[in-house]
Amino acid sequence: MPSFDTVCEPDLVEVKNAVENTAKEIATRFDFKGTSASIELKDKEITLLGDAEFQLTQIADVLRTKLAKRNVDVRFLDMGEVQKVGGDKVKQVAKVRSGIENDLAKKIQRLVKDSKLKVQASIQGEAVRVTGAKRDDLQAAMALLRREVTEVPLSFNNFRD
Repeated sequence: MPSFDTVCEPDLVEVKNAVENTAKEIATRFDFKGTSASIELKDKEITLLGDAEFQLTQIADVLRTKLAKRNVDVRFLDMGEVQKVGGDKVKQVAKVRSGIENDLAKKIQRLVKDSKLKVQASIQGEAVRVTGAKRDDLQAAMALLRREVTEVPLSFNNFRD
């Protein structure tokens, strides 16, 4: 029976490259000279560090630009709150989303069920498997999910005929 998996997986190598390129640009830009502006990636968390909140927004903009150049959807980033660190420094942690949360998986399952397509959706850990009798129905389900689910970038893999 034909099936595919709906997943939310960023290309972590490209994310790492974008963070490294952002760090290089921060090191060479004139407006960041003499400041504590920095960025680092550790365990799917990107930490932005700066002297002021304005500086953090500049670093985040540079990061988004670098991610976009590397074809990584910026919706993978879940920007946290700005926190004060010792002295006059501020930091912000951005989590890189990976996997489909339970609420979103239930929403996807409900969308597929309500669509009246002859397919079934089942939650399998951090992915949603969609199965159906015909390939055309599966492709219609993919188009439906692309159109309706906009809060996270979905990708479809493991397509079996």
